[in-house]
Amino acid sequence: MAQTRAAIRYAKAVLDLANEQNSASIVNGDMKSIVNAVAGSKDLSDMLQSPVINSVVKKATLLEVFPGLNTLSAKLIDILVKNKRINILDAVAQKINRLFDESQGIQIAKVTTAIPLSDDLKVKVIAKVKELTGNDAEIQNTVDESILGGFILRVGDIQYNASIANKLDKLKREFILN
Repeated sequence: MAQTRAAIRYAKAVLDLANEQNSASIVNGDMKSIVNAVAGSKDLSDMLQSPVINSVVKKATLLEVFPGLNTLSAKLIDILVKNKRINILDAVAQKINRLFDESQGIQIAKVTTAIPLSDDLKVKVIAKVKELTGNDAEIQNTVDESILGGFILRVGDIQYNASIANKLDKLKREFILN
């Protein structure tokens, strides 16, 4: 919990500074690269979380892995190293991405489907999100075969359940009540 609050504070500070310097989209791109790299590399994730590896080594590794970072992004790494908080870099990067998307009117739509989303279905889901919220959304797809078919859409605190499993469950409850 304390790490989440700290990540939000760092993210807000960096994004405010990036907005002042008109480099928010560049910093957001850097942070997306960091999030994707940490998610895609267990070694990188373990290195950031390891209490055994020296912070200076972590900083050098990060600057080697991400050579083209914006000055603000590089300074964020410096500050996190100095404050012994480099282990929350991934969380800070995720918060920056979320805050930037919110400032641009883009929401994250989490879609759970039985099979991976096709491009055609993505278009339909984005249309449903726009209908429900009035805003555009970035789609994050999770595959869960237990829903059998259809989809479950979560945008912010709105949930739209159009799964076959949900419809069967409603039907089952109807039969039990009658």
